[in-house]
Amino acid sequence: MRKVSVFLFSLALLLAFQVGSAFADSKLDQTVDKLIGIDYDYGGTTTSGFDCSGFTGYVFKKLGMSLPRSSRDMFSWDEGKKVAKEDLRAGDLVFFNTNGSGVSHVGIYVGNNKFAHAASKGVTITSLNESYYAKRYLGARRVMDTDMYQKVAVEPEAVQAVTASATATPAAATTTAATGEVAVATPQ
Repeated sequence: MRKVSVFLFSLALLLAFQVGSAFADSKLDQTVDKLIGIDYDYGGTTTSGFDCSGFTGYVFKKLGMSLPRSSRDMFSWDEGKKVAKEDLRAGDLVFFNTNGSGVSHVGIYVGNNKFAHAASKGVTITSLNESYYAKRYLGARRVMDTDMYQKVAVEPEAVQAVTASATATPAAATTTAATGEVAVATPQ
């Protein structure tokens, strides 16, 4: 019976997270969404037009953080920690070699294996599995500490739902905002 209760609790938590994510985006999501469709402009750093690093820097400035200006400098920035592709979370920077000479493109990981970036067709969201980018992927850097990540990249209702549910039951529940996965640990 306890396993069934834990399963039902987990399912309810997962559904609550999914419903919450449909209505309340994180600050990162809200910032990126407002910029979708803005034209590409080489060297651009404003809503008049962005290049990839100009877009990335603009988003992070809106979130309260300054980044180096170029994708190459962002990739080698001491503040950024390497992160494996399978460990990406929203807000991580993803880098590509699009011109054959090392780091030349950057985007912002937004979850569900997708990243936001200023491409030649303008600001858009693209799958990391899209063949063009999959072949050119170089790596990722985590530039947000845990506190900043919680403030800007986690959807508010998801955090509240997990917190409320975890305090209402002896099971400890955690969720991963980027994937929506919920893990419930029961006391032994």
